[in-house]
Amino acid sequence: MTKPNILILMVDQLNGTLFPDGPAEWLHAPNLKKLAARSTRFRNAYTASPLCAPGRAAFMSGQLPSATGVYDNAAEFPSAVPTYAHHLRRAGYQTCLSGKMHFVGPEQLHGFEERLTTDIYPADFGWTPDYRKPGERIDWWYHNMGSVTGAGVAEISNQMEYDDEVAFNATRKLYDLSRGADARPWCLTVSFTHPHDPYVARKKYWDLYEDCAHLLPEVPAIPYEDQDTHSKRIFDANDWRSFDITEEDIRRSRRAYFANISYLDDKIGEVLQTLEDTRQEAIILFVSDHGDMLGERGLWFKMSFYEGSSRVPLMISAPQMAPGLQVTPVSNIDVCPTLCDLAGVSMDDIMDWTTGVSLVPMGQGQERSEPVAMEYAAEASYAPMVSLRYDKWKYNRCVLDADQLFDLEADPHELTNLAEVAEHQGTLQTLRAKSEDRWDLAAFDADVRKSQARRWVVYDALRQGGYYPWDYQPLRDASEQYMRNHMDLNILEDSKRFPRGE
Repeated sequence: MTKPNILILMVDQLNGTLFPDGPAEWLHAPNLKKLAARSTRFRNAYTASPLCAPGRAAFMSGQLPSATGVYDNAAEFPSAVPTYAHHLRRAGYQTCLSGKMHFVGPEQLHGFEERLTTDIYPADFGWTPDYRKPGERIDWWYHNMGSVTGAGVAEISNQMEYDDEVAFNATRKLYDLSRGADARPWCLTVSFTHPHDPYVARKKYWDLYEDCAHLLPEVPAIPYEDQDTHSKRIFDANDWRSFDITEEDIRRSRRAYFANISYLDDKIGEVLQTLEDTRQEAIILFVSDHGDMLGERGLWFKMSFYEGSSRVPLMISAPQMAPGLQVTPVSNIDVCPTLCDLAGVSMDDIMDWTTGVSLVPMGQGQERSEPVAMEYAAEASYAPMVSLRYDKWKYNRCVLDADQLFDLEADPHELTNLAEVAEHQGTLQTLRAKSEDRWDLAAFDADVRKSQARRWVVYDALRQGGYYPWDYQPLRDASEQYMRNHMDLNILEDSKRFPRGE
């Protein structure tokens, strides 16, 4: 049986509550809405960890950060951890990445046969948090609220430059694949950095949201003293006291964020149009690594288990899965086994160590019986935090904080913690037992501290004397591009054309 081609469209920091059933009606996102109409849409999809590198390593491997060791944005992704790119490549696929994946360490491929761009973030250990110094704020790389106070219009930015390149290389690769020089099936991952802050957008997209009715959060800022203890840590990590956030700052930030969803929609439209123009068929998966709080409760960015930060869009267009909305909780950690299932590729050799499960049965109407798990052990935490999403419940646990229990059906904004309410003690004890069965928080904490301490030593050492960066250098061999004298012009012109000439 011919294995299907696979196109993965990944975005960064896209709030899943904006995708109740595909993109919200008021979002200007015609290409994503068209894709949604033919996709299985997972309303309650979650990140494995609400931060870029740990969320992405989990998405690629099907394993939680406590298994991969990718605890934060400067933790090395071990080369021996198999990813979907390894599984598919082993089964005969071409595997290619255009864009961001935030791999940390000297290994920058992780199963991809080819990378078309460098990454937008550093590959070394420089962003390592330090649990030994609770409350310390590392100013040169921690988020701060300048992304909010500086929101507005720009025609070019660091991130626009990157995503323009990602889309260009992806469409160019699809043209190349259409020429048929390689008979293997392909898996192309196209990974954008928008709508990640800073909240800056091109005017053509900014103008789409001039009269938007959603420029203020549904839950306004909660005073610092009334926040839960982890949210206070996030506020402190984001240096909130140094900024005076006005209502206009909030409106401009959310407007730019929505505008960048429309910018992404155009970029994704370019990729999908090229796929259609070249008459190639592919399974298409759309997902984000984590969300963005967007000012809800006064919180911004991610690093939290609240819905805006932890819930992500997830849509899959595949012949084996029925289009329509699925509400059973799932995770982007399920992507790796799902892709392998859709491609008919066995993961039996490592399945005993893999947390994710295939979503193909859920796309055929089945319910999930096991909780969805999340972990967080990076900046703004001083000890690992864990969460379970089970049925309508979300249960959060950390040794530093009071337990949290939310009924997401009755309380979608998570405003009422039921952990100490008498009538919900049975649910609390059941979920606490499930959490304790899954996690030894003392051992988890010791592993994180060991990893951080090692990396601080290594990073400091490698910055002394001669410095060799780990950042990926895209290969460009100009002698094999276009026409050169070791090539036959007649063969070249025909082989580079799609469709072929008569």
